[in-house]
Amino acid sequence: MATDSIDKIYKIYDVLSAAGDKISEHEAEYLTLLEAVKGSDKEKRLAAQFISKFFKSFPNLIEKSIESQFDLCEDEDAMIRKHAVRDLPNFCKDHKEFTRKIADILTQLLQIDDAAELSVVHSSLNALFKIDAKGTFGGVFNQILSGEEIVRERSIRFLSARYKTLGPHIVTKDVEDYVIAEVKKVLQDVTADEFKLMMDILSETRLGKTVTGHQELVDLVVEQAELDQPFGGTEPENVYRLIACTRHALRYFSSQVDASKFITYMCEDVLPVLSGVPKTLPEAESDSHLELLKLTAELSKHCTTLETPENKLQHVFSVLLEYMPLPAEGDAEKLATEDPNLEFSYVECLLFVLHRLGKLHPDFLAANPDRMKDFRIRLQYFARATQGYMKKLKEMLSGKSQAQLKSEENAIKAVALKTTTNILALIKDLFHTPPIYKSNIILSWTSVAPKKDEGAFKRHAPITFDGNGAKMPRKSDEQARYQPPGGKYSERITSYSPRGARGFRGGRRGGNFRGRNRTWRNTY
Repeated sequence: MATDSIDKIYKIYDVLSAAGDKISEHEAEYLTLLEAVKGSDKEKRLAAQFISKFFKSFPNLIEKSIESQFDLCEDEDAMIRKHAVRDLPNFCKDHKEFTRKIADILTQLLQIDDAAELSVVHSSLNALFKIDAKGTFGGVFNQILSGEEIVRERSIRFLSARYKTLGPHIVTKDVEDYVIAEVKKVLQDVTADEFKLMMDILSETRLGKTVTGHQELVDLVVEQAELDQPFGGTEPENVYRLIACTRHALRYFSSQVDASKFITYMCEDVLPVLSGVPKTLPEAESDSHLELLKLTAELSKHCTTLETPENKLQHVFSVLLEYMPLPAEGDAEKLATEDPNLEFSYVECLLFVLHRLGKLHPDFLAANPDRMKDFRIRLQYFARATQGYMKKLKEMLSGKSQAQLKSEENAIKAVALKTTTNILALIKDLFHTPPIYKSNIILSWTSVAPKKDEGAFKRHAPITFDGNGAKMPRKSDEQARYQPPGGKYSERITSYSPRGARGFRGGRRGGNFRGRNRTWRNTY
């Protein structure tokens, strides 16, 4: 019986192929072909290949044809599913009105775990983009906005990877406008992972290519970062969110896109409560205090105007004084024989911010003799300690070959040397009477010309040394401190990465970027 059924399907194929202009007269045969989707595995395999070939000749049966193909996409036999999925785009070549529906089904199939089968799904979706990009995006975004968790996650990753490969012949202005609008909808309810991927898509659109587009992207990040809300730094989720958003915004700042909203928030909302922020966050690999200070320093490079700059400078100055102590009795003599416990990483950041923002309001230091008198004492003491530290670093790096200088241990020393060099340059300007703001330094953890997606966002943990040359524990407050070397240096340079955390969605997904119950995934 099975052989007879298969022979019958082949005969139907021959009849339909030879019918030419009279093919519509053979609707009964075509209906038999549709019924084969309920037959044996061999019948289904043939049906999976033949339905899409003839469906357009039977306009009254198009929807039934597509539904039959969908049934085959859910078959228990993997080969049948592959045949059915591979031929789905054929339904859209002459009937683009079905593209969105078919793209929706294919997007749901992204939950498949088998790599070979998933590759077929990807290929079919890619084929749909070439047929009707807007309809395909519509189907994918529908699943992102309303699909199951695993489908949503994989759809976003697929779209983020695929979008940048689509050329202007596929992504026309109309299609791009549609994508931008849909991404903005998705951003209303996203995890940290999804936020980055969605913003990466927007950066590939016209928004990533113009100054006005960069400003629009920054405005989207400002909204996600909740800069209109108190910081709430005692909650790790708030710290994760602010760090992730600030990192993402940094790529868009320039002389024409100002960072004043972010720098204002850092100075007025973050710095005053920095001591209450947990230094060690769950799953993070570096000091959150130092990370926030580094971001503030990078933001200050893109701040050309500020309302009430004196208020911002006062907050920066107050935190800076915590890390630039007045010398105690006998400290001057101790510098020659003992290693002071000073946090050079923190001071580089804070001095840089003071120096950059000080240009906007020079009177903050110049017009306050008492403040300057105290500050000069601190600057002088810190400069002497820095010079001693630099001398030891130079001695340890002297005579090293290029290969040796590339080792992790020596790379750490080189960053430490750059940090201290920066500090001395800044101190020299600020020690001047009145203070001047001429030095143009490159922050120790950044490169001269960072790549858009890499260099500007790479972070290093503080370079930490103990007096005996041992690596310092990473879970204590000592983690952030530079200590002049007595031997071996820390062997690790790590990036700040809140791994395994999850968060910023609300509603059914358990927490909005601006919502509640937020945790974070590993994203940056």
